[in-house]
Amino acid sequence: MTASTVVLWRHGRTPFNAENRFQGQLDVPLDDVGRAQAAAAAAHLCTLPIDVVVSSDLVRALDTASALTSRTGHTLTRDPALREVDAGEWQGLVGAEIARKWPQEHAAWRRGDDVAMGGGETRIRLGERIAAAVEAHAAAVPDGGTLLVASHGAALKAGVLRLLDLPVTAGSAFAGFRNAHWAVLRRRSRGWVLEEYNAGPPGAAVGAEG
Repeated sequence: MTASTVVLWRHGRTPFNAENRFQGQLDVPLDDVGRAQAAAAAAHLCTLPIDVVVSSDLVRALDTASALTSRTGHTLTRDPALREVDAGEWQGLVGAEIARKWPQEHAAWRRGDDVAMGGGETRIRLGERIAAAVEAHAAAVPDGGTLLVASHGAALKAGVLRLLDLPVTAGSAFAGFRNAHWAVLRRRSRGWVLEEYNAGPPGAAVGAEG
């Protein structure tokens, strides 16, 4: 029992995304643009041979995943391990506020150093958490099947790096996940390989952050 394909899908836009505000694990809902993005992406993703759908338990990811499962009839499994990074005291703030209050830590984070964001998680810890959750769900999918994971931008990027066995410093070579866009990983004999990154239909790109 193991999936051969994993689709990693970021949630649609939220008001915090539109304001460039750190969300972290705050439970911020989709805005109207985000709901339209999720619907546009779901219209494409529902054509794929998906076997299992799992999601972060935060409402923005759940509502994004529900745009798909309402079309396909899949059971939607919630997993708190797929939540966004715990950004500690940075949550709810915009970048300028963080830079003013924590100038050294913010500068280090911007450089790609593995700092604990706002006293919360580091990128390494985040990647380990997300990769472990993805692997656990993939192991419950029938052989050769497809797992779809609805989660968050920083979480999915860190998870991709970990699943590909890349160091966190390689993250600077990857763009951020855009709202309602996804990556596709395929399992090969030596591990996962990246087939698609930041894929999405035209409708999902309207107002996308990332």
